[in-house]
Amino acid sequence: MNKYETIFVISPEADEETIQSLIQRTKDIIEENGSIENVEEWGSRKLAYEVKGFREGYYVLMNFTAEKNVPAELDRVFKITENIIRHIIVRDDK
Repeated sequence: MNKYETIFVISPEADEETIQSLIQRTKDIIEENGSIENVEEWGSRKLAYEVKGFREGYYVLMNFTAEKNVPAELDRVFKITENIIRHIIVRDDK
């Protein structure tokens, strides 16, 4: 099991219910083959540059420990999820 960190940005047009369902969906994917250490909802913030026509987004940070196949599955889900406008998953080697 490896430690990972992911940050994803949700569209500012998403309502609170949609945001919470996306966070829960991400947690469910991770918890199938790992465990979540920390979830921080940073809320709406201005983007450094325009992404998919948006100037701001709702940021969520998650730290987790999981099998090596989980980041690939998360990446696949993030790419096909309409309301996620940007994401990154990195291995935490601390």
